[in-house]
Amino acid sequence: CLGCLACQAVCPSGVDYGHLLEAGRAQARAITEKNRLTRWIETLVFQWLFMSMARFRLTARSLWLYQRSGIQWLARKLGLIKAMGLAELEALLPRMDDRFVTPDGTVYAPTGAGIAPKRVALITGCVQSVAFAEVHAATIHALQVNGCEVVLPPGQECCGALHAHSGDLSRSMELARINIDALEGADADYIVVNAAGCSHHMKDYAHALKDDPDYAERAQELVAKTRDITELLAELGPKPPVNSLNWQVTYQDPCHLAHGQKIVSQPRQVLNAIPGLELIEMAESSMCCGSAGTYNILQREMSQRLLDRKMDNTEATGAEVIASANTGCMIQMRSGVKQRGMEARVLHVVEILDAAYRLDEGA
Repeated sequence: CLGCLACQAVCPSGVDYGHLLEAGRAQARAITEKNRLTRWIETLVFQWLFMSMARFRLTARSLWLYQRSGIQWLARKLGLIKAMGLAELEALLPRMDDRFVTPDGTVYAPTGAGIAPKRVALITGCVQSVAFAEVHAATIHALQVNGCEVVLPPGQECCGALHAHSGDLSRSMELARINIDALEGADADYIVVNAAGCSHHMKDYAHALKDDPDYAERAQELVAKTRDITELLAELGPKPPVNSLNWQVTYQDPCHLAHGQKIVSQPRQVLNAIPGLELIEMAESSMCCGSAGTYNILQREMSQRLLDRKMDNTEATGAEVIASANTGCMIQMRSGVKQRGMEARVLHVVEILDAAYRLDEGA
């Protein structure tokens, strides 16, 4: 099971399978006997790494050094990665950014006129903040052009999606409480997320904390303000660019956006607002690409089969740009592009809109 929620999207009885899956995984986790290595890995990942973005960024900086210092090149050249059986996993490692996006309270003033002035709190996330800084930059600029003031509220941690999907519900709820405390102080009209898996999980905070007397109501208020970036841009307009961006683009629906949040038309609305852009629909666009959180690490063979099918459909479009709206999907799709030697670029929807805005500005 991928946890892609495709079954939930078509269930005639409306069964909320996502909640059942997380509860089931939590029960399975509680009774499953694990060897020492598995327990050590879970402690490292769930208790140490993803419970503190300071530690996460420190680890990411070490990976940056590995990639930039020549150690990665040497390890590949000497065949060390392959000899250790880590070639496929190492290939999925995204390139760390030179500068990380840290939630430090920075405020970005609007540069354009929107429907009405809005204050937007941006979730910086975990992997997104260290390996997809360009997506954050595009998000901030696109919102500014659409008349929004953007703030990076301090005190944010990981959204907790990884913990919830793995059955570690207690730590997932702990992270939810920390984020509610951090975001309430931003006094924002909207809370925007540019990774579909994270926006889906944050919209689930109210369910996760429904029995918490101190956070149940606060979680509901936060959920009411939370938007995926494609959802918010469609709600705001978005402001149409002036110049033509003559790109052929195909869009890959992230599972937790299409199935989990029922957000399907909004990303296409954003893309179709760009003059000159040709949106070419791929077959089975909402079929999972095989990333599915940690699925492409733990279930390599099945993940690759799904990716191959996705890339067949992608290649058939002949598009030069593959658009998505989720970090894991973008990492997976870039892996597929590299495997096939394609020249197509994989970009977030908001990056494409922002490219059109920057073209208007002469950039």
